Amino acid sequence: MVTILTGRDCEVKFGLGLPTVIIGERINPTGRKKLAEELKEGKLNIAKEDARKQAEAGADIIDVNVGAVGVDEEEMLPRAVKKVMEATSKPICIDSANPMAIKKALEVYPYKALINSVNGEERSMEKILPLVKESASAVVCLTMDEKGIPNDVETRVNVAKRIIQRAESF
Repeated sequence: MVTILTGRDCEVKFGLGLPTVIIGERINPTGRKKLAEELKEGKLNIAKEDARKQAEAGADIIDVNVGAVGVDEEEMLPRAVKKVMEATSKPICIDSANPMAIKKALEVYPYKALINSVNGEERSMEKILPLVKESASAVVCLTMDEKGIPNDVETRVNVAKRIIQRAESF
């Protein structure tokens, strides 16, 4: 199976037998005090510059995450997605634990995005998978559930199967 994401005049394909795809993860305020402060102030200069630099350095997809204390993700994530689209034509990975922020970001992204992420928790599947279907996006699936991250392979595979079955129901 081949997954295709799109950006402005650009597409990225990944799957078995295809070259490795690099996702630029710098637009994330975790551990980046300057970026977190700028996002709290409603500014996106660092995010735009990070997007440009990552694209120039060879990133195929640009991950956008604005989750920091004091940041209204529902307002800031769509703005950040727009700013990143100004800086690069690369496809975007919309990264948030807030389903409404993801929904609002998808509304401003006119291409096929990657959503980061869904997991095996009922709440996650209930909120994220309809967004995946509605937007025709791709999604990162995490093999964890209400009990946390399983320590054994069999349980992780079972969580993955549950996510896949639920996704197929859409």
